[in-house]
Amino acid sequence: MNSTSSPYRVIAVCTGNICRSPMAELMLTAALEREGLDGLVTVDSAGTTGYEAGRPIDPRAARRLAAAQLVSDRHVAREWVREWFQERDLILALDIDHYAWLSEAAPDQESLYKIRMLRSFDPAMAGLDSLDQGIEDPWYGGHADFDAVWHQIHAALPGIVDHIKSAMLGEPATSAAGLLKTVRSTA
Repeated sequence: MNSTSSPYRVIAVCTGNICRSPMAELMLTAALEREGLDGLVTVDSAGTTGYEAGRPIDPRAARRLAAAQLVSDRHVAREWVREWFQERDLILALDIDHYAWLSEAAPDQESLYKIRMLRSFDPAMAGLDSLDQGIEDPWYGGHADFDAVWHQIHAALPGIVDHIKSAMLGEPATSAAGLLKTVRSTA
């Protein structure tokens, strides 16, 4: 549970931290700012691997973010650090392989419950198996693939913001059934 003296902390996780997760980080940060929650919530991102550590965001992801006036030039890819299980309140996996990796690495049940598929917050994905909630890696594609990632993340933002607001007020998770379905389907 988050205390009133420290911000609620969210992290988005993909493979290399140069495409999907930094897009989610910056898009969610902007959505939270629009809701007046900047300063109360912090968002960052990481990769499950160190393959891209130290590198900037993919230029195609930067192009898509810039089209929405989101600046990404400060992003530097980094690898997940185990301590973040305790330090983050919500861990957003961008695809099922990230969810599985995080679930296996989770040191305890409390950490496991923090992990959610990002698209599980999209109402159009409600009730679907977590296997169907992933966002494919656009790195292998072109601009249209990055546009698709944008739209998939964008559709989940209102649900994520609502979840964060509820959590900050100490209310139960906005989609406990979805959380249980995600945990059970990947167990």
